[in-house]
Amino acid sequence: MKATESEVVIVGGGPSGLMLAAELRLANVAVTVLEQHAEPTRQSRALGFSARTIEEFDQRGLLPRFGGVDTIPVGHFGGLPLDFRVLPGGSYGARGIPQSRTETILAGHATGLGADLRRQHTVVAVEQDEDGVTVTADTPERPVQFRARYVVGCDGARSTVRRLTGIDFPGNEATLEMWLADVAGLGLRPRFSGERVPGGMVMVLPLGPQLQRVVVYEHSAGLRHSAEAPTFTDVADAWQRLTGEDIHGGRPAWVSWFTDASRLAAQYRKGRVFLAGDAAHIHLPIGGQGMSAGIQDAVNLGWKLAAAVHGHAPADLLDTYETERRPVAARVIANTLAQRTLYLSGPQMDPLREVFAELMTSEQAQRALAGMVTGLDIRHDVGTGEHPLLGRRLPNVPLHDRAGTSSTTYEHLHGGRAVLLDLADSVWLRDAAAGWADRVDVVTAAADPDADGGLAGLPAVLVRPDGYVCWVGAHNAGAESLKAGLGRWFGAARTLALTAALASALTTA
Repeated sequence: MKATESEVVIVGGGPSGLMLAAELRLANVAVTVLEQHAEPTRQSRALGFSARTIEEFDQRGLLPRFGGVDTIPVGHFGGLPLDFRVLPGGSYGARGIPQSRTETILAGHATGLGADLRRQHTVVAVEQDEDGVTVTADTPERPVQFRARYVVGCDGARSTVRRLTGIDFPGNEATLEMWLADVAGLGLRPRFSGERVPGGMVMVLPLGPQLQRVVVYEHSAGLRHSAEAPTFTDVADAWQRLTGEDIHGGRPAWVSWFTDASRLAAQYRKGRVFLAGDAAHIHLPIGGQGMSAGIQDAVNLGWKLAAAVHGHAPADLLDTYETERRPVAARVIANTLAQRTLYLSGPQMDPLREVFAELMTSEQAQRALAGMVTGLDIRHDVGTGEHPLLGRRLPNVPLHDRAGTSSTTYEHLHGGRAVLLDLADSVWLRDAAAGWADRVDVVTAAADPDADGGLAGLPAVLVRPDGYVCWVGAHNAGAESLKAGLGRWFGAARTLALTAALASALTTA
């Protein structure tokens, strides 16, 4: 059969796959998304996203599509209170946005940029060679094939791509189950962070004027070892045993379950095949960190794959996806397992809870835990110095240029390109960056001194397309230092003649 050509094939049209498709399209990479389901999910699933993911949506100009975004100022770590405002502008993240809405927004974003989203395509074979990857998918009509330079498995915890590529998925087997139901007609009082009760834990989250999510964990329930969801009667029976409240008269819209199984792919890349999202890492969804971690995978990988497709990626750039994102996932797994022990264990863990609660009175401990579960403390090793901004995300601060035009740092990241912030109006800096004009935008502007976010006094900052700072100029840093930073992340400079021709072509296109 004749294969459809694409530069990248993404298997899985959930949040991770859709965000990755959009990132690739921002870089003008031809991308096809293969999704096995005929329709977008209508299930609420995740009910928000982390503060770090809010930032990543903001840097692509996506936040207005969500309407007003309510944030979560206080929450918990393992059931113990945690105030996220201990971090500047801190919150856990967005509240009350069902995953179905997030997927709808991301699908519109990706397809609006030109991604080819194909539903009812179930992948059955992935075969790679030196030049590319052939993907075979079953459809209602006939099997079809796709040929791509790279393939990314964003196809969930039971990833077909991971299995067919032979990537191990080691970790911890499930030891417990938590049941949930989205139910109308209950009128229960909210229990936002859940409550430990004799025999287990219960939670109530409002989803709208009539709908509530109830979550129940019963110590004695054990594992059902079933691929089928529990019934609403099962959920209501357990709720009544733990609380004494009768919710059997509620009208369930969705019933599901999850376990504490925790796994991390042994590698994120095998040749031309990559994994992202739940295909690469799974864990107990305590604190709602899973979807956010997958979206962050996509933003990290997208620009790197695009650089490889366009032929200017440094030799090890694709490998930095695993070295940067796999440790983040390992840390999410560790913190969710720790929270499981604190939150869901019986009275035998009360001494541990008491010690932990005492430690959490320390502001330093609060900052550490808040940064951990929000992703706000992520710092990549960019290997260029010790400045506090290096390897961290660029803060979103106001800028103004010589003409008095105002903007923000995130507005300059909307297009998904690298940005060199020229904060001192330096001719030498702009001249040094000229050979990368096809990949790096130079923005000459001054940072608002009242909200500099660490930019005050810096002559220049180089920012990757994913928003992470990879070079910071010092007043004694010259052109060669900048060129080394540009070359490290964005490949060799083009000749000035070729760069001028490309710039001219882009201007007239």
